[in-house]
Amino acid sequence: MKKRPSGFGIEQLPRIVRGQGSYLFDTQGRRYLDGSGGPAVFCLGHAHPEVNAAIARQFDEIAYAYRYLFTSSALEGLTATVLALCGGDFTDIVYSGSGSEAVESALKIALQHYAARGMMDKRRFIARRRSWHGNTLGALSVSHFAQRRRAFEGSLLDVTFVSAANEYRLPEGVSAENLAGFLAAELEQCIVSLGEERVAAFIFEPIVGAAGGVVPAPDGYARAIQAVCRKYDVLLIADEVMCGSGRSGTWRALEHDGIVPDIMCIAKGLAGGYIPLGATLVTQRVAAPIKAEHGAFMTGHTFTGHTAACAAGLAVQHVVGRDRLLERVRAVGPKFQDAIRRSLSKFDEVGDVRGRGYFIGIELVRDRRTRAPFPAERGLSFDIGARSFADGLICYPCAGNVDGAAGDTIIIAPPYNAADGELEEIVVKLTRAVDSALSSS
Repeated sequence: MKKRPSGFGIEQLPRIVRGQGSYLFDTQGRRYLDGSGGPAVFCLGHAHPEVNAAIARQFDEIAYAYRYLFTSSALEGLTATVLALCGGDFTDIVYSGSGSEAVESALKIALQHYAARGMMDKRRFIARRRSWHGNTLGALSVSHFAQRRRAFEGSLLDVTFVSAANEYRLPEGVSAENLAGFLAAELEQCIVSLGEERVAAFIFEPIVGAAGGVVPAPDGYARAIQAVCRKYDVLLIADEVMCGSGRSGTWRALEHDGIVPDIMCIAKGLAGGYIPLGATLVTQRVAAPIKAEHGAFMTGHTFTGHTAACAAGLAVQHVVGRDRLLERVRAVGPKFQDAIRRSLSKFDEVGDVRGRGYFIGIELVRDRRTRAPFPAERGLSFDIGARSFADGLICYPCAGNVDGAAGDTIIIAPPYNAADGELEEIVVKLTRAVDSALSSS
């Protein structure tokens, strides 16, 4: 079997020296356009002067104060900002250092909610196939990413998985029009089969990221599954670590679907990669029994609510709001996606171009009619990633979206403030990399 390149398909990692806007520069003077924002993190690009200045001011005052001893203006300001951006539907935030930790806290809060209500049998989680929720053991347990789970099998939580919500790869005998109803019925059957008294929560990504290659759920899906969860007193956890914080054009990805989950996880775009930061948002319905019985959430870490990280997040969100960047993502995103689609349409191997806002996925197939994937050993997505990187474009190659091994996708997720010319450069260099990789097949 051909050795697969590590990481993003890069065999020898260059040494970074600086970033500026949408570009990164290495020690050899090579310039890279960050077309995927790393792993969809850098929503404001790199070295934004206002964000850097806000972090520097915070460091000059106090880098970090322990959460059980002090609060801070940075933490309070970010909390008020995020709650307002979410429309007042959430009442509490538990901060963390990553998306994985945010998901871990979400799982613990769901369990604590039922413990506070004296329902200790509600311990089971349901998740979807072809999903990814993080690298900690709990988050990995609810993830359906075979390559990343394999080494830890036997020590993961016992989780039940239902079908992926993917209009491009429909369950056998199910039409696109009937997909949302089919998936809601499947979830309901799963809850009933397990016993509603045993199921704590259903967790899903509104737009699947790395595990599927940017897969938005079909219209009506989110409302349908929320109705099922409410019917059986099962909490709905939305993992918006990758697709949220404005990446899809609305601050909450589920704004598009018109629902509010019981618990929501965010991270990547929250502080834009300037300092690691994640958060778990909780509604009053979930928080009230916990506070009444236990007094507080029993989750968190030493660096929860890190002062400088909160200052970074507050600065990022201030710039995003002031510069009306979400409006830009909503307006330009569909045009950008269409430009990618048109440029790649000449390749029969490009089966699907999909997404929302500045979160776009390209799926490559061996046969467009049957949608059969390329063999896993070909490593096509990583080949494209390496070729684009050599040409000065960073994209995000992903594999295994079909069966855990085969299936190639490329994710494009530029900074929200990327210039029009930079978006055009992404299209040109991505097309060139796809052409080069396919020509060598």
